[in-house]
Amino acid sequence: MADNPTSGGSKDLPANMKGGSSDGNSLVVCFGELLIDFVPTVAGVSLAEAPAFKKAPGGAPANVAVGISRLGGLSAFVGKVGDDEFGYMLADILKQNNVNTSGVRYDPNARTALAFVTLRADGEREFLFFRHPSADMLLQESELDKNIIKQARIFHYGSISLIAEPCKSTHLAAMSMAKKSGSILSYDPNLRLPLWPSEEAAREGIMSIWDQADIIKISEDEITFLTRGDDHNDDNVVLKKLYHPNLKLLIVTEGSKGCRYYTKEFKGRVPGVKTKVVDTTGAGDAFVSGILNCLASDLNLFKDEKRLKEALLFANACGALTVTERGAIPALPTKEAVLKLIQQPVAAS
Repeated sequence: MADNPTSGGSKDLPANMKGGSSDGNSLVVCFGELLIDFVPTVAGVSLAEAPAFKKAPGGAPANVAVGISRLGGLSAFVGKVGDDEFGYMLADILKQNNVNTSGVRYDPNARTALAFVTLRADGEREFLFFRHPSADMLLQESELDKNIIKQARIFHYGSISLIAEPCKSTHLAAMSMAKKSGSILSYDPNLRLPLWPSEEAAREGIMSIWDQADIIKISEDEITFLTRGDDHNDDNVVLKKLYHPNLKLLIVTEGSKGCRYYTKEFKGRVPGVKTKVVDTTGAGDAFVSGILNCLASDLNLFKDEKRLKEALLFANACGALTVTERGAIPALPTKEAVLKLIQQPVAAS
């Protein structure tokens, strides 16, 4: 696919976006939620049993933006936090990680979202969210930074921003704006069932924008949920129920086992990269940042299976490195660390 001449080159980018890539138009704009995760200081306990909590920046789209920047790419975040200490702390963390924050807004009347998250002894994650409503849910279309969205080579988003108005309409408007400017649309549903009114609302909401995406990344659990219990290992289930004609790439992540990929021309598997697991938080977001960073600098990867597999191995290694440390953003890897792990050149070189 040829570069889109209307998307703006490096001369249009704010000063803090320059550098990190020889290609002025490899910007990935991430849209959605930015929040504080409170994680117990002790592993393997329920939220009620936790003696104390440590705060950590969270929100999948924000994690992806930081991940891309850490890999040497260009990224921006568009979303809303509260006009409060936590909101400014989160924006500062993005800035410290060289993520463009011109699209961040501050709500004087709503607080920054909070989530209490724990990994219980039985391995299940437990969530308790404080969003009644939180600032991220209140982003208005009039508050969108249209300039940065129109410069996106890739526009990435999840489904949490589809749960409530006005953010839902703002999300749809931003997608439309990016698409009209020639951006590739990237979607990671990132199912968080406790945030939706019901299972059916979650299914409908996630699928409502399915056909507009160029790239979709889903987990095995999300396949089972979206297909109402079908076998997530069955290629026919994926191709018949989840692949759509406009898709350039559908990726199914399989945790430490690696990932599967589906394009119009080919499908296959890329094995995972072995590391010692400490904390799986952010592994999926690191994977997404890895593949989007590769694609942002070379959109022809869709058409070359060998190079696509190299890029997916790179993304698998991003996820594998992230699980070796606690927290999402602190654990996101550099390109050097990823290349060292896989010890071979990849498409993102």
